[in-house]
Formats: sequence, C-alpha cells, structure tokens
Amino acid sequence: MRVVEAFRAAFGTDPATVWHAPGRVNLIGEHTDYNDGFVLPFAVPWGVTTAVTPRDDSTVRLLSLQHGDPVTIPTHEESRGWTRYVVGVLATLGDRVRGADIAIDGDVPQGAGLSSSAALEVSVASALNDLHGLGLSPMELALISQRAENEFVGMPCGIMDQAASALSQEGQALFLDCRSLGSRNIPLDLAAHGLRILIIDTQVHHEHANGEYAKRRAECESAARKLGVAALRDVEDLAGALSQLQGDERKRTMHVVTENHRVEALVGLLRAGAISEIGALLNASHLSLRDQYEVSSPELDLAVEAAIRGGARGARMTGGGFGGSAIALVADDRLESVRDSVSAAYAERGWKQPRFLPATPARGAHRLS
Repeated sequence: MRVVEAFRAAFGTDPATVWHAPGRVNLIGEHTDYNDGFVLPFAVPWGVTTAVTPRDDSTVRLLSLQHGDPVTIPTHEESRGWTRYVVGVLATLGDRVRGADIAIDGDVPQGAGLSSSAALEVSVASALNDLHGLGLSPMELALISQRAENEFVGMPCGIMDQAASALSQEGQALFLDCRSLGSRNIPLDLAAHGLRILIIDTQVHHEHANGEYAKRRAECESAARKLGVAALRDVEDLAGALSQLQGDERKRTMHVVTENHRVEALVGLLRAGAISEIGALLNASHLSLRDQYEVSSPELDLAVEAAIRGGARGARMTGGGFGGSAIALVADDRLESVRDSVSAAYAERGWKQPRFLPATPARGAHRLS
C-alpha cells in the first residue's frame, strides 16, 4: 500500500492503523441539506487513505503524498491551505487526541465536486477515533468533520458530504434526513438493470470562494424567517409561501421545496425497483438548480443537454455548482454515444474536453489494516 510505504520512509516505523474514506456523488437532493431537508448521495470509488501512529509528545507531523515533505502542524492555531482540514479535525476532537504521525494519500479527482475535503476529514477522524479508542459512531465522526469544515475552513456546508463518506454502503445510496440525521441505505443495483451513473467532470471550477454558496444559504434562512418556519423543509403550502416572497428568496424556496419532493419520489422508485424511471427526476432537478437556485454554469448545462441528446435517460449537475461535475443515467449500450455527444459539443465550443468517470456505489469509511 503506497501510503504505508510513504509512512515508513517518512517516520521510520509502521502505522498503527490505516483508514480509507470515500468521496461522494449526489444522486439527487442538492442544496437541501442545510435546509434540514433530504438528500440521496452515494460514495464513489475514489477517496482518501490515512495512516497514523501515536507519538509520546503533543507534536503532529503530517505527510501528504500529494503535497510533498512532512510538515509539523499546530493543533489549535490558525492554519492555511489543505492542512486546515486536518487541523480542524484535530482541534474539534480536542483533548481526546494527542500527538501523532499522519500520512495521507488521496485519489479523488480534484475540482470535480466529489467532496475530496469530506473524504479527507472523515478519513483522518476515523483513523484517530480508532487510534485512541474513542468509540465515536460514524455519524458522530461525520458531525465532527462537518464542524471542522464549517469552523476551520470557513465553508458553511451541511452534513451530506461527511455523512455520505462515513455511512455509505457498497451498492447502495444513502437516504438521509438532514434534520433528524436518521438514514437508511437504499439499494442502487445499476448493473442489474443494464445502467450506470456516468460522472461528467467538466474540469471547470468557477471559484465562488464560498461567497455564492454562503449567499444562497443566507437567502434560504431569510426566507424561512419570513415564512415563520424553522427551515424551508417545513414549507407545506408552496403556493402560499411563494405568494409571501419576492425575487431570489422566492426562487430559492421553490427549488428547495420541490427538490425535497423529488428526493422522496426517487427513493420510492428505487424501492419499487424502477431504477430506469428516475431520469425525469434528474432532469427536473437540473432545471431547478439552473433556473431557481442559479448555481449551474454553461459547461454544466451543455454537459447535461448533450448527454440527453446522446441517449442518457436523465442528467443533472451535482454538487455545489458553478462548475464541477454532472451525472447522467446511461444504459450500457448508450455509454459511448453519450460520451461522443458530450465530447463533440465541447469541441464545437472550443472548450477543454471533460473527463468521464463511470461510478458505482462504494463502501463508506473503513479500516484497511
């Protein structure tokens, strides 16, 4: 294992434990998590692996195979760059953890919106939980990882990414109630139906510097206050709610309420074994994200449109938006046609060619050795 070899070379000993946590792709339920709503992500085959061993002092030495030589990091001081994610986890765990040598290796495609940050946080938190025998549950580790990203990275994300990384099961999607944190795994046996999810990585990331993301969240919270509900998830009379709102807050509310309904409808189809019928819900989700939530981009829109022209059953942007990836539900015999259609559309615009990443639902965080 590459991370173990690097650990030995850097620290002169074997790691005490090694953990892997995956990234995620969201099948449906976008920007609903911080509105106390429903989401349906699944873990992807790529993730972050963390090897760790304890130290006798309070020092934390950190090696990333993607970022060069080991560094000694402060556990309770401000940090910059990628180390913020690790510092955030360490600081959130607080006095429950001590000094450690940590090596990290990741293969989540960068910039694709597949939650490499959540994979890093959950991988480190899981390894430290095991190392120190803390007995924290997967959901507790997800919450610790979310807090690290909120407070130390400054990204006001909901719980979805970290929960998907910590709790997912192979071959299943994770249906998560982001208010109660109740979850259940829903079978997503694509192969049995001759289908697959194709991730279309636009390789474009319009840096919204968390500003647009934070703005959307603030708009939702403002709308909820005006409607007298704890969160937009609680809106039952959509028409009545929309009559009380204007402008962007009206549009954001429209998306969140209808997206929650789409999640529940898609779960119903999966439980009924009607996987091939979910495409229309994916299409509707994309249109809502494009027109009501306004977080799509020209590259994402073109990927979705071209995928459907090429024969995809349905497609939508996934993740926070402003770039990153789209997903398409594709029959096995249409896979090449969909790829060709998207590639040709990008070439016609003179854009950089996207990456195509077929994904199957993978296992959540787990111990490797």
